[in-house]
Amino acid sequence: MTTSRMPALFLGHGSPMNVLEENRYTAAWRQLGETLPRPKAILAISAHWYTRGTAVTAMEFPKTIHDFGGFPQALFDTQYPAPGSPALAAQVQQLLAPTTVTADTGEWGLDHGSWGVLIKMYPQADIPVVQLSIDGTQPAEYHFELGRKLAALREQGVMMVASGNVVHNLRKVKWQGDTSPYPWAESFNHYVRDNLTYRGEHHPLVNFMQHEGAALSNPTPEHYLPLLYVLGSWNGEEPIGVPIDGLEMGALSMLSVQVG
Repeated sequence: MTTSRMPALFLGHGSPMNVLEENRYTAAWRQLGETLPRPKAILAISAHWYTRGTAVTAMEFPKTIHDFGGFPQALFDTQYPAPGSPALAAQVQQLLAPTTVTADTGEWGLDHGSWGVLIKMYPQADIPVVQLSIDGTQPAEYHFELGRKLAALREQGVMMVASGNVVHNLRKVKWQGDTSPYPWAESFNHYVRDNLTYRGEHHPLVNFMQHEGAALSNPTPEHYLPLLYVLGSWNGEEPIGVPIDGLEMGALSMLSVQVG
């Protein structure tokens, strides 16, 4: 293993308001940006680009997407003008073959799942970013395997930054009063932490729906699946750490995972 191998990150992104706020989670993301080796480019994988089929942003200048509602105007006014990288997008297509990956040259851009964390890590927006969509028609194993294929990029100065929440049940969120975690949320969050370094067949975090708390923790899988790309890129020897953890509003895990 060479020291040039870039880390892979899964960041629990939580509320879009983290863009405007400073808290212990945003402080952890900022510290990652300040202490990790500086990447040549970033491959972002966000829960918020959930598609039929797989696509990759392939434009020179991806737009900042404000894919949310009901937040202060200051959030909609925030831009993250990071350049794109058509060359990296083409490389992603090659690495994932024979899976068909559509080159998106105008429709998408960077959604808040990606720019919302990158704006804390790299506020200058001067590192090229390419975003990969999550094919919602495919099983968990598929996403884990794509992570394995994408690991080659980490040897070439590309950092993988995946973003979601391993517990994400907005219907159960406690907006006020007692915001202590639900037992099922706490149990599932521990389950994820306890199995990050699993080696062997039938990875329990790929087969995550077998856990008794999984269905409530993830009524839909899109916020969980980005983690599997990062775990898939693990070579089995690198350290795996948890830069920050926490359960907010009872049903939202802010767990972040660093590989390498």
